[in-house]
Amino acid sequence: MSGPSRRKKRAATLGLAVAAGAAAFFLLTQPGRIDPASLPPHDPDLANGRVLYDAGSCYTCHAPADAAAEEKRLPAGGRPFPTPAGTFYPQNLTPDPATGIGRWSEADFVTAVQRGVSPRGQHYFPAFPYPSYRFMRVEDVLDLRAYLMSLEAVSSPTPEAALPLVSLARRGVGLWKRMALDDRAYASDPGRDAAWNRGRYLVVGVGHCGECHTPRNVLMIPDQTRFLAGGPHPRGEGDVPSLRGLIPRERYKDAGDLTLAIQYGETFGYDKLSSGGMGAIQENLARLPESDVRAMSEYLVSLD
Repeated sequence: MSGPSRRKKRAATLGLAVAAGAAAFFLLTQPGRIDPASLPPHDPDLANGRVLYDAGSCYTCHAPADAAAEEKRLPAGGRPFPTPAGTFYPQNLTPDPATGIGRWSEADFVTAVQRGVSPRGQHYFPAFPYPSYRFMRVEDVLDLRAYLMSLEAVSSPTPEAALPLVSLARRGVGLWKRMALDDRAYASDPGRDAAWNRGRYLVVGVGHCGECHTPRNVLMIPDQTRFLAGGPHPRGEGDVPSLRGLIPRERYKDAGDLTLAIQYGETFGYDKLSSGGMGAIQENLARLPESDVRAMSEYLVSLD
């Protein structure tokens, strides 16, 4: 075979390999959506939606850049969320039809919250904590949607994430999901009482505490063998503490002590709860019914 023929054959082989790789990438990163027909019949509970909204500290990340919306505590989004990977801009969660979730169907909302896929069929970056929200009951997700839809609509466009090759990176999240997400359904522990299981549900799922308090590997995949064991802050701002062994480490005396800490923070002398990174979280959790705060505390203090 002559030199030009060999070069043509190599080029053709390389072209086929590139095409095969592109096809495999496209298939492996295909966003998955919730089938509307799979959603259970459900009458939304706005009061429960409000509890979930506070338990998830939704306002903390989706706080508006606009002062008027901030005064009303409306989750209009747009405030920069810097991370070592780039800067993200959380979604407008008010029912504005043009810039918020006003036109989202129930299936759109559940798909976004539990699959991390937008109504336009694009992957959300996991700065949006859907890896934890996938453990939520669908009925609770629908209650959360109903509460958000009851809020005042605010026109607030969401800027695109400031990342290199953002469109390719967004598609590549599909590969990250294959490595990082666990498809197992959340289940209560039959060996524990209802309060402990409620607390676990709020901490692991709704409250997504593991997103910050669980260390990650170089691919930013949480190390579930060290769940809630603390580590470098995902934003690159120092470290976050471990939430394990709170009583042996003498952080708190018992579940009642931790309950007071979550409810009142530094007002009652509990340090590092009402300021710094936990300040806004504590403010939201303090709005929860005392039974839920107590349940979260009972779960947390049970962790060795």
